[in-house]
Amino acid sequence: MLNLNSTIDLNFKQFFRWWKRELVFLIPERIKPFFNNEHGFIIIRTMSSQLVLPRRRATDKRDYHPRVTSSQLALTYRLLDQDEPLATLERSDRSFSIQSLYEKDLRLAKAKVILRLSSQEAIQKELSLPIAAKENLHQVISYELDRYTPFKAEQVYFAVKPLTGENEPGYLRVMIIVTTRELLDGLYEDVKAMGISPLFVDYQDAPNSLDDIDEAYNLLPEKFRQKTANLPRLLNGALITLTSILLILVIAMPVWFEYQTVNTLKLKAESLEKDAKKVKAMQSSIDAVIDETSQLIKEKNASPDVINILNTLSLLIKDDTSLNYAQYSEGHLQIQGESPTASALLAVLEESELFSNARFASPVTQDRVSNLERFQITVDVINTNTNTNTNTNANAQTEH
Repeated sequence: MLNLNSTIDLNFKQFFRWWKRELVFLIPERIKPFFNNEHGFIIIRTMSSQLVLPRRRATDKRDYHPRVTSSQLALTYRLLDQDEPLATLERSDRSFSIQSLYEKDLRLAKAKVILRLSSQEAIQKELSLPIAAKENLHQVISYELDRYTPFKAEQVYFAVKPLTGENEPGYLRVMIIVTTRELLDGLYEDVKAMGISPLFVDYQDAPNSLDDIDEAYNLLPEKFRQKTANLPRLLNGALITLTSILLILVIAMPVWFEYQTVNTLKLKAESLEKDAKKVKAMQSSIDAVIDETSQLIKEKNASPDVINILNTLSLLIKDDTSLNYAQYSEGHLQIQGESPTASALLAVLEESELFSNARFASPVTQDRVSNLERFQITVDVINTNTNTNTNTNANAQTEH
């Protein structure tokens, strides 16, 4: 059953190594050697080995030292999952040197050496430990080693290999591989005398994956391990960092430039928007002024010019007629005066384009002194400014 409470351990290094292997798998076999930078492995195994474990009493743990006998070493070259036997050597033969094999086959000079123990030289055991022990796994097992194996920690070399698969909640499964110090020290001295310096030591029943040696366990103690130079590691780290930075720049720079361009266009758009608002405000002001002006013109043209009315009266009325009073109100003009023939004024006023519907507002009377007729005439005034106002507004709207 799927355990949804399990913790997901994201291992990016393992993911990229898996990705690399999958990409290499897609390369055709004919051209794969051109892309493969691996130089193979030399695997060394013991032959005719025998591990003799003496009996011990249940209460005695002090003299529990196994005796090991092995006479020969078998060397095998492995490349791309293909094994090629190289040589079988006597462990006691101190005259052999690995350089002799390197001189015969240049491939071997760059191969990595692995020392692999047989089932008579090591033991393995699966354990289920609390998840809290993961951070300090090697030390925890070292304290409890005599519980899990017949040996004490000072008698053996051991390594821990995490196991994949489902674990119980709160626990992790590991495998411990144990070999005696006496056996491994003697075996290391023999291969060292032949000029061989193994990269790591593993166990044939739980071999390391040669495709992922970065995650390999190693029974070889720290004092016997190869000293890796810091300079290549630093150079590789620097190259990886530089490549990552360049990759980030290649991805980020176009985005950054686009971002800057968008910001520049945005600023220009905001500036244009401000100018457009100013123009719109000015246009609104101009429209308001035009409306006010049109209203004033309309109000002005709603009534005829008084000067025009007076000029017209002065032209129509003869010198023998005098006006004493004139009043204009709401399109009507009322005049009072004296004239020899008041009735003739009606016809004169009617003939004018400015006046119409001339009529007496009161009866005509005779002045006994001047012998002139007194009159009071009301006449409608025709507003000639209406057409002019209409044409002016049309022209103003056209120009606007």
